Amino acid sequence: MSRFLQLHLLTSYPPANLNRDDLGRPKTAVMGGVTRLRVSSQSLKRAWRTSDVFEGALKGNLGVRTKEKGTRIKQALIEAGISEKQATEWAAAIAKQFGKVKSGSVEIEQLAHFSPEENIAIEALCEKLIKTQSAPTDEDLKLLRHQHSAADIGLFGRMLAADPSYNTDASAQVAHAISVHKVAVEDDFFTAVDDLNEGIEDVGAGHLGETEFAAGLFYLYICIDRDLLTANLGGDIDLRNRTLGALIEAATTVAPTGKQNTFGSRARASYFLAERGDQQPRSLSVAFLKPVEGRKDGMLAEAIAALTETCDNMDKVYGACADARRIVDTLDPEKGTFQELIAFAKE
Repeated sequence: MSRFLQLHLLTSYPPANLNRDDLGRPKTAVMGGVTRLRVSSQSLKRAWRTSDVFEGALKGNLGVRTKEKGTRIKQALIEAGISEKQATEWAAAIAKQFGKVKSGSVEIEQLAHFSPEENIAIEALCEKLIKTQSAPTDEDLKLLRHQHSAADIGLFGRMLAADPSYNTDASAQVAHAISVHKVAVEDDFFTAVDDLNEGIEDVGAGHLGETEFAAGLFYLYICIDRDLLTANLGGDIDLRNRTLGALIEAATTVAPTGKQNTFGSRARASYFLAERGDQQPRSLSVAFLKPVEGRKDGMLAEAIAALTETCDNMDKVYGACADARRIVDTLDPEKGTFQELIAFAKE
């Protein structure tokens, strides 16, 4: 089996603010000496794993990442008639299995990712505590699982400081998406009118505001270790294949929701290159060290040409960097379809 699956996408977004920095401006990075738009991998992964695509394809096989599990457990115990003091103590004992709990609280200090099996075990333990009216034993509190069916944990991993032996190494490496061209973030000054203002005394706007935006054609690179993903999912090949299909569909069709209502910046990938092989993976971002200008054939066509040339040149220098490839290109639909791409990823 080809160990690595590498995905290269080109996706164009109109004016948008998909992923904001601490000042509310679109995130950027300097590459090749010029400023580029950037969408962080954290933003992308959250958009994908919480999407309808993941929910539809992986229902029952997704985890929950939260600090509030202890709070939910405590509330459930109280509602079942357990005293607040006991509910607090028991909930804290359960929450501590997944991370350090804040002093005098049942809230976990850091986000913890709970697998479906762990959530089921917690619910079963709560039912037992309510029925027996007794505190959980050390045996009861063995809630963590080395093996589980959480596809999102299998892909993106998890870290449990409380017990590192239950950590899961991420099988998917997701780069920050970056524009293939230089950009300048722009400011949009806007006003809103008060519908009940008749303009007799006050003819001004009811609200003044400003937001930042930029448009870009983004290159995104993803590398999946299929062997590790299979191992993370307990050897379940069907679940692995559904996970790969969901990841590809989400990466192709799902964008971060930042300022989506303001800009309506939904988009699908215009170009997709998938590669399989055991060779050492490599990003093709070097294709865009020189910013694409799109003066001759348009920005998308020139970005595809730069990506193709870089891929071919690396093969010439290092030997074949993949055993097989599939392409989806909206400028040349005859090269392949989206469904063929997903089938290729699962082979």
